[in-house]
Amino acid sequence: MKKQQLNQISSQHQQMLDLFHQQRRGYQNDPMPSAGSRIDLLQQLKRALLSNRERLCAALDADYTGRSRQDTLISDILPCVMNIKYSCKKLKRWMRAERRHAGLLLAPAKVEVHYQPLGVIGIVVPWNFPVMLSLGPLISAIAAGNRAMIKLSEFTPVTNQVIIEMLASVFTPEQVACIEGEAEIAAEFSALPFDHLLFTGSTAVGRHVMRAAAGNLTPVTLELGGKSPTIVGPDVDIDHAVERLAYGKCLNAGQICVAPDYVLVPRDKVDAFVQSYRQRYAAMYPKGVNSEDYSSVINPRQYQRLQSWLEDAKTKGARVFPCVEGQHQDDSRQRLTTHLLLDTTEEMTLMQEEIFGPLLPVIAYDSIDAAIDYIRHRPRPLALYLLSYDKQLQQKIISQTHAGGMCINDTLFHAAADDAPFGGIGPSGMGHYHGREGFKTFSKAKTVLTQGKFSSSSLMHPPYGKGIQNLIFKFFLR
Repeated sequence: MKKQQLNQISSQHQQMLDLFHQQRRGYQNDPMPSAGSRIDLLQQLKRALLSNRERLCAALDADYTGRSRQDTLISDILPCVMNIKYSCKKLKRWMRAERRHAGLLLAPAKVEVHYQPLGVIGIVVPWNFPVMLSLGPLISAIAAGNRAMIKLSEFTPVTNQVIIEMLASVFTPEQVACIEGEAEIAAEFSALPFDHLLFTGSTAVGRHVMRAAAGNLTPVTLELGGKSPTIVGPDVDIDHAVERLAYGKCLNAGQICVAPDYVLVPRDKVDAFVQSYRQRYAAMYPKGVNSEDYSSVINPRQYQRLQSWLEDAKTKGARVFPCVEGQHQDDSRQRLTTHLLLDTTEEMTLMQEEIFGPLLPVIAYDSIDAAIDYIRHRPRPLALYLLSYDKQLQQKIISQTHAGGMCINDTLFHAAADDAPFGGIGPSGMGHYHGREGFKTFSKAKTVLTQGKFSSSSLMHPPYGKGIQNLIFKFFLR
């Protein structure tokens, strides 16, 4: 690395440290912002987001060399607006001290749990949904009364500038600050002594982030990914199953951490599934890669990765069925329709790694137990989808499989539920946020025990062996 680059990284690191200490001082001067001040900031953020929505749509379109405006509105803007509305509605209730049971041994003490802001929150943002995955955690952090530093992705520079200007119109750098830079800066950012660090990205990078945070004993929330499966139940109509599945794979060209990664289909319905999916895709995107409603792969690097994995699968025997023949790819704009793959094997790269794009392996199964075993013998995914109206099967999949979250007869939208936690398990992540869980993640639940003029604990003071102590032991130790 050249000396000039090293000097630049050193300078950026110092700027990050300065911002961190500025925010830490701001937190110390105002350690418990009122509900009204938090709600006011969130309302200002909502107004800024709505006034900048067209700029954000245009910026993401530029960063992607073609991203559907509707994709941005649905997946980046709308969830943030709804999250703010919900948080503002519930915040005063979340902030109330919770009365807990002290128990007979501690009577007549009062026990409460108070939710206190942690301080300075670090947020590391990926490129696939740079608005939602920066503002979503920020909304939770502000609701909990914190300051925040946001590391934006180097792959969305146009969008970053809009986000930076938008946030600067609402917050001072002492409240919220944005950082840009490549991998070296991201590593330095992760090593700052945050009070909590939230990272969204790949499992491989998540391991590095966790190691960096460990040096400061910084607690982390990791929102990773993995190979999220979809099971098509034996009972469900194939056309209906495809209708529920296809949008989840096509939104943002499949570049979603909870996108269906592969689909398990009854063996005798595989051909019908392929035919139905291609018909459904053509109905949604009749011009294939030239459809305005379809989005590009983010950049040439990711596009070439997908192409190489596709070629690897073909070479190793997979049968490939692109949707919309003749209009299924555009190298100049990094566009690729969904490609269905049959006869995949574990030696293929796309069966080993999270696909994160418009490639969909279709795997035949002979029994539902075999489908369950297939999922259970693989790393736990961020999401699992079941397409079936069989109540017994639904309960079986819920109880016998593990995933960060689950949809039955839908895909993706469990992540949009304002009043439910979102997070992974094992290699797909740890911790939760969204709604109340986000508030709790970025708060310290502090137990406060209050005694009055009489304290039962005084009965346990030395000298030991007093009659009252023996009675207490006799009563409770049984």
